[in-house]
Order: sequence, then C-alpha cells, then structure tokens
Amino acid sequence: MKKIKLLFVFLVGLTITTLAQVPPKQTATIKTPTVQCEKCKARIENYMSHEDGIVKITVDYKKKTTTVTWLSDRTNIENIKAMIANVGYDADDVTAEPDAYKRLPTCCKKPADGGGPVKQ
Repeated sequence: MKKIKLLFVFLVGLTITTLAQVPPKQTATIKTPTVQCEKCKARIENYMSHEDGIVKITVDYKKKTTTVTWLSDRTNIENIKAMIANVGYDADDVTAEPDAYKRLPTCCKKPADGGGPVKQ
C-alpha cells in the first residue's frame, strides 16, 4: 500500500510539473490588406505553418485578415508580421518586402488604381 501511495504522489508531481512547462499560446488577428485570392491564402499558410512557434494560421482573403495562434516563448507578434511581409504581403503596419512582392503571381498583387491586376 505504501508503494501505491508513493507512486500516486510521484505521478501527481510529474503531471503538475509537465503542465507548468506548457508555454502559453496567444492569438491575434492581423490585417492583411494585400491578400487577394486563394493563392495568397495558400502561400501565407504554407510558409507560416513551418515556422517555429506557429501553432495555427488561417487567412481569410475575403475579409483580408490573418488569424495566428503562436507559442509566446518562441515568437511574438512583430516577428509574425515580419514573416508575412517576407512572403510578400502587408501585415498591419509592416509593409511587404519589395523583392518578395515582385515574385508574387500577378493575381496576388494589389490592383493599380482600382483598375484590375497590376500589369507586368
């Protein structure tokens, strides 16, 4: 009986220690006004899903928003915005990286003067 009590105390202690080490998750919605289509959505989600600390990412190209859940001990909101900019899209106050924007497909570039896609 003494061994069972000791085992129980050990398991409870191990569980508490494990739960205490789980890093907190944070979620934010970022305005991504240059997201145009399904390809934009796929580009951002594919790129970001491989980044360290990103738990979940969902791009809504109709609402022009990106919702991200991340582990706060591995990254932060500013890094996430910079990652989106490195893919070629604006993220809140961070503008797209020019070279990455140039590499986007034509359908993923914002319309010039509201008159359709940018012509190359």
